[in-house]
Parts: sequence; structure tokens; C-alpha cells
Amino acid sequence: MSIAVTTDELGRTLTGFAFAYLLTIGDDARPHVTAVSPTWDGRRLRVSDLGRRTRANATIRPEVTLVWPPADPGGHSLIVDGTGVVGDDELAVAVTRAVLHRAAAAPAPVPVDGACAADCVEIT
Repeated sequence: MSIAVTTDELGRTLTGFAFAYLLTIGDDARPHVTAVSPTWDGRRLRVSDLGRRTRANATIRPEVTLVWPPADPGGHSLIVDGTGVVGDDELAVAVTRAVLHRAAAAPAPVPVDGACAADCVEIT
């Protein structure tokens, strides 16, 4: 199931998570995943200490995803999609969608209209 999270709620939501995985896409169309500690400035997520590959990927393909794993087993993951801008010492991500997500507890009927069959909460 998914639970939507607005950008107004994102700062509060982030306090329940320790770290995230940043996903960028490489030249070979494969995801590149790295553990990061993003901060929220009220408008954008900011990721510092970018590696060479992450910096190159985000410069060429600015669409990125950040995934915070659940703090506890069975908890929600936070998934944030956005568009990144690479600066001198950081990646600034403008959030386009944010959702709290976890697998449904029991088999669910097939959703209609593209709805999530898991336990998800839209954020934005």
C-alpha cells in the first residue's frame, strides 16, 4: 500500500529514517546505487559527497530516486523521485513524487486505475 507524502510533510517524515539509497542511471541503462545521508532544506533534498559515477550519471540523466529503508521490519520505506541538479559539492533534488510504501499484509485483489496493491501512502 502507498501513502502519499506532500513536500510540506517530507521534512517531518524524514526524521523517522536514518539513511537512504540514491539511484542514478548509468550509460548502460543500469541503476547505480549508493548509500547517502540526504538533508531537506524545505524545498529540495541535498546530497553531498558525490562519487565520480553518481556525479556523471546525475549530470547526464538528472532523474533520480532516493529510497529510505524501513526503520523496523514490516515498516514503510520512503521512496522519493526527483530531478537533480549537480553543483560543485552536492546534488540538489527537486521532489516530483514521494510515497511511503510497504508490501501488503495479505494477498489483495488486482487494483484498478493503476493503484498500488501493496500498503502504500502517496506523499506528493
